[in-house]
Amino acid sequence: MYYHLKNKHGNIEAVIDDNCGISKFYTIAAMLFAELNVDFLKRENNTESLLWEFRYKNQVLTLRYNVFNGVSLFPKHLESVLQENNMVLEIAHYLERRAC
Repeated sequence: MYYHLKNKHGNIEAVIDDNCGISKFYTIAAMLFAELNVDFLKRENNTESLLWEFRYKNQVLTLRYNVFNGVSLFPKHLESVLQENNMVLEIAHYLERRAC
């Protein structure tokens, strides 16, 4: 899997796949749950997007699916701290190696 990074307002967003179906989101969510032992804290589902928050190494991150933008991962806080950005990068690298 290939991803690219965006940097907005000081936080990093890892775009995992910008042209995919919702099944890719569920595959990644299942992988995070099973392999990285994350628990999803909050799930917001609507007609165009899914926003699932989870805790990873004491940082709250968001896995998002949007029909227009695909699957991405970013810190919960709009102006995130360095630790949250590092966790986004760590998971993005992990997913890239797994080639899901």
